[in-house]
Amino acid sequence: MGFTDTRFNVNLSILFTELPLLERPAAAAAAGFTAVELWWPWVDAAVPEQSELDALRDALNDAGTQLVGLNFYAGQLPGPDRGALSVPGVESERFRANVPVAVEFGRSLGCVTFNALYGNRVEGVAAAEQDALALENLTLAARAVGEVGGTLLIEALNAPESPACPIVSAPKAIEVVDAVNAATGLDNARFLMDLYHLSMNGEDLEEVIDRCTAKTAHVQIADNPGRGAPGTGALDLAGLLGRLRKNGYQGWVGLEYKPGDAPSAQSFAWLPAELRPAR
Repeated sequence: MGFTDTRFNVNLSILFTELPLLERPAAAAAAGFTAVELWWPWVDAAVPEQSELDALRDALNDAGTQLVGLNFYAGQLPGPDRGALSVPGVESERFRANVPVAVEFGRSLGCVTFNALYGNRVEGVAAAEQDALALENLTLAARAVGEVGGTLLIEALNAPESPACPIVSAPKAIEVVDAVNAATGLDNARFLMDLYHLSMNGEDLEEVIDRCTAKTAHVQIADNPGRGAPGTGALDLAGLLGRLRKNGYQGWVGLEYKPGDAPSAQSFAWLPAELRPAR
C-alpha cells in the first residue's frame, strides 16, 4: 500500500535544525511540504516577547506553510525537565502562563491541535499529588483549547528514553484522555499516537492501532531502532499507516525523526515528491 493517501507534515523542532528557526519553514516548503508542527520553540520562555511570536508567524506565513500542531511549553526538549504541567511550583506556573499564549499563537495561524506533555516525576512530591496537578492543568488547557474549537493531545513517551515519565504506554495515555474528558465534559482530549515511542515500549502496534484509532487525533512516526527516517530501521511504517487508514484515521502524520548526519532535505528519499504536499 505504501504511503499513498497519507497527509504528512514535518516537525521543525527535530528536522531542519541545522538552520535557524525562522529559516526552517521555507526549507520545509522547498522540500515539498506545506504543513508543519513544532515543539514549543522557546525552551526558556513560556511567554516569549511578542516580537519573537510575530517573527515566527511571519516566517510560517511567508513560506506558505500551515501549522497543524503545536506543543505547549515543556521546558528543555529533549532534556531532563521535559514536561511541565505535573511539576509543582514554577514549572506548573509557567505551563499555565503559556496556555493562552500558545492557543492564541496557534489560532492566529489556523492551528487548533495542541500537545501537552505530561512531564517527569519529581522527587519529594507524592505521585498522587503530581497526578492531581496534571489533571488540573490539563483541564485548564482543554478548556482553553475548546474556546477555539481545538483538540488537546495526550502523548505516551517511551520508558527507555524517558524513565521518569509516568505516561509510557498507550493504555495509560488513553486513561488520561478519558480523565480529562470526564473533568471538562468537552470531549476534546485525544491520543497522540507516536509509533516510535510505542515501539520502544514493546507494544503491539497493530493492536494499539485497532484499539485506539477512534480516540487518536494525531500520529507521529520515526523508525526503530535509531529514530531515523522510514526505512532506516525495522518498523513497517507503510503497513502501519495503511492499517490506521483502514481503521478510519484521516488526520496528519508528523515526521518526527532524526535526519542523520546529512542535511534534513536529504532525508526524504523514502517519500516520493508527489506525496509530500498537503492535499
